[in-house]
Amino acid sequence: MELFNVVYRTLFFYFFITLAYRIMGKREVGQLGVIDLIVSILIAELVAISIENINDSIFLTILPISILVILELVLAYISIKSRTFRTIFGGKPSLIIVNGKINYHEMVKQRYSMDDLLLSLRQKEIRDIEQVEYAFLEPNGKLSIFKYNFFKIKSAYPMPLIIDGSIQTKALDYIHKDKTWLENELLKKKLNLKDVFYAFYKGSKIYIVKKSDTIKKNN
Repeated sequence: MELFNVVYRTLFFYFFITLAYRIMGKREVGQLGVIDLIVSILIAELVAISIENINDSIFLTILPISILVILELVLAYISIKSRTFRTIFGGKPSLIIVNGKINYHEMVKQRYSMDDLLLSLRQKEIRDIEQVEYAFLEPNGKLSIFKYNFFKIKSAYPMPLIIDGSIQTKALDYIHKDKTWLENELLKKKLNLKDVFYAFYKGSKIYIVKKSDTIKKNN
């Protein structure tokens, strides 16, 4: 009877957890954020405890897992609506290599060693750092790499100035501009900050995606 209960619980939670993750949305393991990772660990622990304690009701595990799934969905919705929340709990990309030069200050800040950097470069089949123009350490720990073109001509990286209507002060500092300059540029285009969904700076020009230009849900 014990063996049957273990098999039953294992099969039940296999399909139950599969359904739960389908509800939470499609995402690769390597793309898990902090919240997703915590929820995954807690779910795994709850399932393991339930399979070991076959005398306990299976609903004592179903209830907390259901609460965690609902919590993850709520936090994901808040994350989409609030960039501040998303930055606090999910983090943001860090510029590790700029114009072929290593940003040691940012590496120290992110506790990202040279061994980590060289390992990521090897995994991308890059022999040396001189091949890389820009490299970003993403919140999920992966390194996004932009190599130099064939003639190794420097290209301007599109710096995000506005995301979800929020001004990116670090990007402004990087291009040696301030909020007043950005607001004046928006006025020239007869736009308010609340009208802008995304804006980036590249090659001394500002490119803007207005909120009215985004795809909206059909009624």
